[in-house]
Amino acid sequence: MASPGSGFWSFGSEDGSGDPENPGTARAWCQVAQKFTAGARCPRPALLYGDADKPADGGDSAAPRGSARKVACTCDQKPCRCRQTKVDYAFLHATDLLPACDGERPTLAFLQDVMDILLQYVVKSFDRSTKVIDFHYPNELLQEYNWELADQPQNLEEILMHCQTTLKYAIKTGHPRYFNQLSTGLDMVGLAADWLTSTANTNMFTYEIAPVFVLLEYVTLKKMREIVGWPGGSGDGIFSPGGAISNMYAMLIARYKMFPEVKEKGMTAVPRLIAFTSEHSHFSLKKGAAALGIGTDSVILIKCDERGKMIPSDLERRILEVKQKGFVPFLVSATAGTTVYGAFDPLLAVADICKKYKIWMHVDAAWGGGLLMSRKHKWKLSGVERANSVTWNPHKMMGVPLQCSALLVREEGLMQSCNQMHASYLFQQDKHYDLSYDTGDKALQCGRHVDVFKLWLMWRAKGTTGFEAHIDKCLELAEYLYNIIKNREGYQMVFDGKPQHTNVCFWYVPPSLRTLEDNEERMSRLSKVAPVIKARMMEYGTTMVSYQPLGDKVNFFRMVISNPAATHQDIDFLIEEIERLGQDL
Repeated sequence: MASPGSGFWSFGSEDGSGDPENPGTARAWCQVAQKFTAGARCPRPALLYGDADKPADGGDSAAPRGSARKVACTCDQKPCRCRQTKVDYAFLHATDLLPACDGERPTLAFLQDVMDILLQYVVKSFDRSTKVIDFHYPNELLQEYNWELADQPQNLEEILMHCQTTLKYAIKTGHPRYFNQLSTGLDMVGLAADWLTSTANTNMFTYEIAPVFVLLEYVTLKKMREIVGWPGGSGDGIFSPGGAISNMYAMLIARYKMFPEVKEKGMTAVPRLIAFTSEHSHFSLKKGAAALGIGTDSVILIKCDERGKMIPSDLERRILEVKQKGFVPFLVSATAGTTVYGAFDPLLAVADICKKYKIWMHVDAAWGGGLLMSRKHKWKLSGVERANSVTWNPHKMMGVPLQCSALLVREEGLMQSCNQMHASYLFQQDKHYDLSYDTGDKALQCGRHVDVFKLWLMWRAKGTTGFEAHIDKCLELAEYLYNIIKNREGYQMVFDGKPQHTNVCFWYVPPSLRTLEDNEERMSRLSKVAPVIKARMMEYGTTMVSYQPLGDKVNFFRMVISNPAATHQDIDFLIEEIERLGQDL
């Protein structure tokens, strides 16, 4: 593929300043979105209101809405500077909006009211006095609202109410005290980029319908491969719908690399294939094996040490066992940042074994890949440059809005050969531009969402150094939590030592259990503590943190931090809240 060149498309200097000959290019991309992101109570765009009639205050979108709404007049001036009339949403339907005749101004008014609802939600997401969640049981929500679909249309006033209701019961994943999942936070530039992407509403399969987005995917994937450590950013890659699909792509390509005939003839044409991954790895490896016809029994789980890292000697032992049975080892998936412990497998040792036995090495860095942006922490992925493929999810540690997952492949052209079907109605060979930019044939999907723009625009806005500061802060907060609770009464760490990632795993032991002997009865009672505290957190709506059992370990809390809005005070609050909600258990 020919390079799009430097300048506007590239990431420029590491301080995020971009191309000096094209200042403000990231900002230029968001001129429309910025009209709506200047603040929840900012003046509305002149396109909707005349200068003399702009409201001084955006109002509270959470308040009950009346039917009357302002809308621009019927003149042809753009922007309109006339006095406005009123519109009654109770008498308007979707058919009155664009592309309806005279639908432009009702459309602008409706979308501005939707934007007001969204902006109020954004502001409240960062307000610590608001709930993380307004929890209701499923049957309560089903009974309280009519969610059923009807034959007849509802008016726009009802549509606006549905928008409010949906957000009322949504989890505020951008809230500084939401720690429940690996993907948290709400980045304003990423949000603006997501709005722009939805507005463009295009597909990623050919250059002719997504010219800028295709170029940005090329530039961004190349930059990510450079950071992984492949010379000059060589190789290939694609953005996919999440890390599970990226991992399945890796399994698919590894199989094709060893047995290309499987593409036409299927699994009956190849011997029994075996994949290896750690016992702490993500479940998507087994799902991928099931989907590809390899079978879950053909995924062998390798033992981990007490910190959750794959044990290389056990990997080599299992490879030899498989070969002695006449089966074919074709993939080893190492993990850089396991889901629960946040462990990093010893990639250099795994790479040596893969090289020795000529096995495809994949690194699932969906959670840990973001640490490559940090000079302080990237050593934890030493050896990733020797991998044949890497999964990296910017929507996790880097805070890019969902979804944004990349599969990077070291060998260029292999993904295309594996997946292409030469559909002549999309990938005509006599087009008037460079066909290497028609990237859709290397994807399993035909329709593919534009996921790259959020990451690219955030990278332009923050620079590599901005992502580095984000990641370093989150890891510092995790260490802060660990240092507080490691010797605090009522807390017990799941494993010894400082965590490698932002995962902090611990039990809260209520006063009633602290003097009991460490036996089966105590473990049985301790296993019930985290679920009860979590349920109470959700009932009160104050915070959210995940829990789970693992192996022979009963339910424990798994704290993860990826939201840069969190502070030391939020960590202190979490500890106090756990103690408040669990002291009577």
